Amino acid sequence: MSLRLPREIGRVNWLGLQTHIGKEIHRFFKVGLQTLIAPMVTSLMFLAIFSLALGRAVQVIGGVPFVEFLAPGLIMMAVIQNAYNNTVSSVMVSKIQGNIVDVLMPPLSPAEFVLGFVAGGAVRGVLVAVCVGVAMWMFVPMRIHDPIFVIIYAVLAAGLLSMIGLVTGIWAEKFDHQAAISNFIITPLSFLSGTFYSIERLPAPWDGLAMVNPFFYMIDGFRYGFIGHHDAPLYIGLLYLLGLNILVWALCYRLVARGYKLKT
Repeated sequence: MSLRLPREIGRVNWLGLQTHIGKEIHRFFKVGLQTLIAPMVTSLMFLAIFSLALGRAVQVIGGVPFVEFLAPGLIMMAVIQNAYNNTVSSVMVSKIQGNIVDVLMPPLSPAEFVLGFVAGGAVRGVLVAVCVGVAMWMFVPMRIHDPIFVIIYAVLAAGLLSMIGLVTGIWAEKFDHQAAISNFIITPLSFLSGTFYSIERLPAPWDGLAMVNPFFYMIDGFRYGFIGHHDAPLYIGLLYLLGLNILVWALCYRLVARGYKLKT
């Protein structure tokens, strides 16, 4: 009879981290119609509605047709909404159902705990971007000006919103709290980010306030990757988003390390 010895875990629990990330990805793939196909349909509806409503009044922005200006912003809005929703719903459902203990009990460090949830949300956000982009390509003559910027901004945005979803999921005690953050913070900032217009058209002080909105930099840099047009210096947007990612990661790590509203 062979004796199974305890498995040694190094500085990083690679098997546990892989399982954690795989669980989060498998979770949204199980309901792919809701998590991948529905955002694609919603984005196409936004494209059709705003193209018909504003297409004649605003034909060109930044030297490109309005519909080509609009499409990248709608893709990024889908990334923002879905990366956030994936992580916050995963944590909230686990807390309410009581199975969050299944993630807390394994030998995962706080960093591995955070990374597993964040990676799951970020993967969903990037996959949604691909699905929405392919669907829009069938109707809009989309081109890619700089693929590096497209990838960098998609990853930064998906990661940041996934971490914000994790913070919200840890803090919220019921779905009303989650809905409040989504309805009063995430959605308004998304619509006020320059998705449907260039901030050059905004009067003072609204143009200055738009420069504080992190969602503006996500969409501005992502749009530059497609059409080569940007409203703000690209290096400022990159530094701003990198700084926010680091700060929110530190907050996530701190909350998990303390067991804030996770361990009772």
